[in-house]
Amino acid sequence: MKLHPTTEKFVLHWGEMGAQWGVNRTVAQIHALLYIVGRPMNADEIVETLGVARSNVSNSIKELQSWQLVQTTHILGDRRDHFTTSDDVWVLFRTIVAERQRREIEPTVRFLQTLIDSPEFAQENEAVQRRIRQTHDFVGTLTSWANEMLKLSTGTLAKVLKLGASIQKLLR
Repeated sequence: MKLHPTTEKFVLHWGEMGAQWGVNRTVAQIHALLYIVGRPMNADEIVETLGVARSNVSNSIKELQSWQLVQTTHILGDRRDHFTTSDDVWVLFRTIVAERQRREIEPTVRFLQTLIDSPEFAQENEAVQRRIRQTHDFVGTLTSWANEMLKLSTGTLAKVLKLGASIQKLLR
């Protein structure tokens, strides 16, 4: 499939953005393609559209599925697997935040707690102990906040995010 120039730029930029966030460029481009096209695509269509190797598409799809960002679907009369993603950017945002928390933040909280609970921690100097506790508290607070934000309806979450710096006025 030949992409419209705007669509192509979007897919390429999403790939660059993904690379900046530590996501493989092809993984991000496939996700962008599925999102922007808004219809199920099979692996061969993805290969043809992006000009990447079939094995790269297969591995990237598996990665996206492990992130809960891509689902397999079937089309009547076609035996191939087709892949889709949500067309709701808020659903994608929530999924990515939840997965990043599960994969990155929660293990860090557990690790820091293990450090604090270890016998060696008591022998560490006070400044190091304080910094580790502060880091643990900060990450824990951030996690609690993010969990509460994810529970909000999309409309409420959008309003909270749009408040931005205006929230300072409420707190003063």
